[in-house]
Amino acid sequence: MANAKFIEQKAAKVAEIQAKIEKAKSIVFFDYRSITVAEDTELRRSMRKENVEYVVLKNNMVSRAAENASIDSKIEEMLKGPVAYAFGYDDEVAPARILKAFVKKAKKCEIKGGIVDGKLTSAADMDAIAELPSKEVLIGRLLGSMKSPISKFVIVLDQIAKQKGEAPAEA
Repeated sequence: MANAKFIEQKAAKVAEIQAKIEKAKSIVFFDYRSITVAEDTELRRSMRKENVEYVVLKNNMVSRAAENASIDSKIEEMLKGPVAYAFGYDDEVAPARILKAFVKKAKKCEIKGGIVDGKLTSAADMDAIAELPSKEVLIGRLLGSMKSPISKFVIVLDQIAKQKGEAPAEA
């Protein structure tokens, strides 16, 4: 009976991890060896601010959950050794950006890879993703570029009206 109960507990944990994988917009695999407790606490604090869940899980359970969530089987290569997981629920870029900044500052750990939109990505890809600005910044840039031609057109019309001596048009 004890074995059946133990198996049920493991199956429940795998299902919980699978739900996290399916809910997350991005997941970063992080080798956390050699960081101090103070550094770990600082890292967790910065992740909480961005709604990123930072946890250490058993690699075999993550592997099973990823398999159940139809993630590429090459994930096994990234799950060797101690691995921490950063689940980004709001912003795809946040976990990679936070961890990249931490690795640059601490200089003693590394990003192993991750999952973005259900696809396995390498450490180099995660590094490139970390360089992307946040979604809000990208939307702002897009809206600014869309507004720019209209603003320039209004300025030109206003200048033409001033040259002809007419009253300027109100925007």
